[in-house]
Amino acid sequence: MTEEAEDQALSRPQRRLLRRVFNGRTVPVSAAGLLFLTYKEAARYLLSLTPDAREAAYREIKENAER
Repeated sequence: MTEEAEDQALSRPQRRLLRRVFNGRTVPVSAAGLLFLTYKEAARYLLSLTPDAREAAYREIKENAER
């Protein structure tokens, strides 16, 4: 995997948490004013961001999923 591809990929712990958060979810999780109901929606959004913005959005999803 190239360095650029590594920057674009979600880390394994991030993928695992997102899968747990969105597994069987019926209530959307919000981040940056957007609502996500599936893992694929959230992952697609996170991958469209710069690495710093991605971390912030990931933390927001994680915090909002706990509520």
